[in-house]
Amino acid sequence: MDKLFELYKEQGISQGLLKDIEAFRRKYPVDERAGERVAKPEILFYGKEIFEMAATALLQGENILLSGTKATGKNVLAENLAWVFGRPVYNISFNVNTDSTSLIGTDTFRNNEVCLRRGPVYDCADYGGFGIFDEINMAKNDAVSVLHAALDYRRTIDVPGYDRIRLHDAARFIGTMNYGYAGTKELNEALVSRFMVIDMPPVELETLHKILKDIFPDARDEGLEQLCGFFMDLQLKASHNEISTKALDLRGLIGAVKTIRAGLSPALALRMGIVNKSFDIFEREIIEDIVETRIPEGWSSADVFEVAHEI
Repeated sequence: MDKLFELYKEQGISQGLLKDIEAFRRKYPVDERAGERVAKPEILFYGKEIFEMAATALLQGENILLSGTKATGKNVLAENLAWVFGRPVYNISFNVNTDSTSLIGTDTFRNNEVCLRRGPVYDCADYGGFGIFDEINMAKNDAVSVLHAALDYRRTIDVPGYDRIRLHDAARFIGTMNYGYAGTKELNEALVSRFMVIDMPPVELETLHKILKDIFPDARDEGLEQLCGFFMDLQLKASHNEISTKALDLRGLIGAVKTIRAGLSPALALRMGIVNKSFDIFEREIIEDIVETRIPEGWSSADVFEVAHEI
């Protein structure tokens, strides 16, 4: 954790803010029953202003909503915040089947008695975790009623037939939402009013290069420059509506680079990680053209990594 704080200091994050976060960690030790949920993120978040906004709001007891287009680092920031605050993480991905029982819990039999099998929101509230509501704008009305209670200033949730849940003082909720996904809808004012909202900017070239260098320290700079440039070209095309955001997949890019390190050629790796995620033939041709422009013909794994396996 000290190393992570040092990395944030290098970004210029306020030392006073970092000291307040350390004080928060000391004040609220993690319950050992939830200790395994304190998970170190794979990717470090870069963005001084955004991080300071989010962390300050959380320290003041607020919940935050991260909005923006695809590949802006919403989940990366949420995971980084949970880690730096030292809180167990509860990820809740909303879909058409997510209802109140999925969040709070449902009846089950145990020792010949009916009892409540607790859901992630219940555990998050009880153990003082950080609950990440992924794609919150896909929540249907039954689930939204739970969100209203969990995010309310009274910090209590009534469970019909069971006790009232009082939220742990360290419990916070972080919502994320993308624009324009199928099945999404506008959030109502009552729900939005319970959040502090942060609009996430598109990832920048320098930031993307740092992220990939952190994950792949043995990568050659020239190779990373071309891979980052390829992703930025995709981002530009998507912003101009020349292609959809299907191929704008940071996880897919990282997965592709992993297979390059394992010995796969960059062209084949990007085909799996990025190109084939578009099922429109014309869009796929545009993306293939970007690959051919950025990745020299004949490039192998050794052109991207200092030491790489050969297939």
